[in-house]
Parts: sequence; structure tokens; C-alpha cells
Amino acid sequence: MKKILISACMLGDKVRYDGGHHLIDHPVLKRWREEGRLVPICPEIAGGMEIPRPAAETQCKFPILITTQTGEDVTPQFLTGAEKTLEIAQRERVSCALMKAKSPSCGNQRIFDGNFSGKLVEGSGVAAAELMRNGIPVFNEKQLNELFAFVEDSERIPA
Repeated sequence: MKKILISACMLGDKVRYDGGHHLIDHPVLKRWREEGRLVPICPEIAGGMEIPRPAAETQCKFPILITTQTGEDVTPQFLTGAEKTLEIAQRERVSCALMKAKSPSCGNQRIFDGNFSGKLVEGSGVAAAELMRNGIPVFNEKQLNELFAFVEDSERIPA
């Protein structure tokens, strides 16, 4: 049975920057949780950030720079969180990840543009990018059907 890395906020853990969560109430995810297949992680907490914490956005990709709205550089915490996320994913031998869209850590397709204006740009958060660079597919909450199909397909193929 394959394991799936999941953003802890999607399991109802209050780990988001504002102390909230993004619980996804879906029967497949409930079943996977009961089966012990979900591996929760919050890369920002793993990187040493607190709850609550100021919102942060990616200012620059090369070199990477992530700051709060007041200009505090939180890049080191985000990079540490990404490294720890990858370590856990590899140790647990996850087949894929379900991570929070738009997050500077977890977003897999689009992230906020760095101006704290709510505008999105193409790109990935640092943890999601680290996973994908290492061959671990990342899905977001708008891609549940694709995630379910991927897991189902991967379980039909012998390891």
C-alpha cells in the first residue's frame, strides 16, 4: 500500500500562518488516513516557524528569496522545511504528495507574486519544488481526481 505525503493543514491541523487549517473532508482521504497511508507535514513548521506567523511570499526564484510583508527574510526557514519535507517523503517512501495550492512552501503550480496583492504567478513553493525535483509528483486540492487516479494506477503496477 502506497503512502501519500499531505500538507498537515489539509488534515485539519491548525498550522497555517494565521493559525487556521484547510481541512479537506473527502471519503478517500478519510479512508487513507484510517489505513495509515497519509504522512502529514507542514514544511514551514518543520523549518522552525511559529503559529501564527506573518504571511510570506516568494520575492525572487534565483536566488531564492522569501520574505514577510515587512521585509523579514524567512528564506532559511523555508529551505530547511523543504529539506526536512523531502527527507520525510523519502524515508516514508511516499508515492506522491497532496499539498496546499498557492503556498510559498507547498504550491505546485502557482504561487503568490511576492507583492502581497493576492495576484498569482506560475511557479512552485520551495517544498513542492524539492519534491518534484526528486521525482515525487505533487498534487493540490484542486487536483484530487488526478491524485486518486495516480494512486490507483500506481498500485496496479507491481513495485
